[in-house]
Amino acid sequence: MNDVVIFSGSSNKPLAERISAYTGIPLGDIELSRFADGEIYVQIKENVRGKDAFFIQSTSRDANFHIMEMLLVVDALRRASARRINLVIPYFGYARQDRKDKPRVPISARVVVDLIEKMGSSRVITVDLHAGQLQGFFTIPVDHLTALPLFADYFKNMEDIMIISPDAGGAQRAMDIAKRLGAPFAILFKRRKRPNESEVIQVVGEVEGKKVIIVDDIVDTAGTLVNAAEVLLKEGASEVYAAITHPVLSGPALERLRNSSIKELVVTNTINIDEKAKECGKIKVLDISPLVGEAIIRVHEERSVSELFR
Repeated sequence: MNDVVIFSGSSNKPLAERISAYTGIPLGDIELSRFADGEIYVQIKENVRGKDAFFIQSTSRDANFHIMEMLLVVDALRRASARRINLVIPYFGYARQDRKDKPRVPISARVVVDLIEKMGSSRVITVDLHAGQLQGFFTIPVDHLTALPLFADYFKNMEDIMIISPDAGGAQRAMDIAKRLGAPFAILFKRRKRPNESEVIQVVGEVEGKKVIIVDDIVDTAGTLVNAAEVLLKEGASEVYAAITHPVLSGPALERLRNSSIKELVVTNTINIDEKAKECGKIKVLDISPLVGEAIIRVHEERSVSELFR
């Protein structure tokens, strides 16, 4: 692995350090700073000529800053003659804006993909995209990892469980984890009033007496999640849990979770949550670094990544 270098962006240094420990590859020396007016300064401080470079950066808050930082690092690596530039994006921001659902709106996810490709990236490794078909926006290889095996392992000893998809679009995700656990699943149908605000209008499935687990990819303001939990309890569920890959946790999310009937929210460390979130008392964080680290090793060695999920 002497011809591999791993660098970390500023969005999730703790995850990068865990990935580094798993792979046994020390994090590369990179300077990331800002000028007084907010401009980003990047310098790769070691030789990367002819090497297989991996840059780890979730595009979480501040999404725009972290995307720009990532693009500048890609340009720096390309100009420094790295053999291959692999972006490891555990949380891929803008993925929710993957279609033209209203007149005169951009397809923002496609804009981000175009920027990544135009700057010279060779490959993307990411986790639980909001919509799997987003891979079709790329012309470079994409390794799409999933946290579902981690969640399945965490809940495997719980009895009388039922998996819940919070909408029709997430049905496949719910079916996959239900199959792993040998559990039934149900679907919630909701009406979205505006971004970050929706209303559950129907539960399709019998949840009475069940410990239900809501499975999703993103928890942002937690409004939909808390609303869904209340509806499920009214329908007779005994307890409500949630297994959600990316803890965006914006705005009133923590306060809503703290005051909700949700027993536990299980997330991964694709996004680095702060101490305030950790003190909420209802959040359990699973470590995804072994999965991402193993994917990095397999990509470098030209071995199958899909075998990780068999």
